[in-house]
Amino acid sequence: MSVEESTFHAAADAVLQALAQVIDDALGDCLDVDLQGGILTVEFDDGRQFVVNKHAPNREIWLSSPLSGAWHFACDPAGTWPATRDPAVRLRRLLASELHTLTGTAVVLDD
Repeated sequence: MSVEESTFHAAADAVLQALAQVIDDALGDCLDVDLQGGILTVEFDDGRQFVVNKHAPNREIWLSSPLSGAWHFACDPAGTWPATRDPAVRLRRLLASELHTLTGTAVVLDD
């Protein structure tokens, strides 16, 4: 594994672990949060789910959202994970906003 690849894995793993912990702490009573093998799944009782996973070949984190669809995020030097199609969109902010929309509970995931 190259240094670049190992750096990506470390950064992506840290983000996924942090997201899982904060979401579980804030919303664990009303949804299922599972992080296994670099894949974070946040599932609602009605079957809707967010899937956040590492995509090592592209050095990206991918988000599948029941609200906004598919997103790809690449790590920037500040570690903020902007979207590849719109750098103004950030992984943590988008996920926090959509979780708030679906649950009515504010979740602080911001960079």
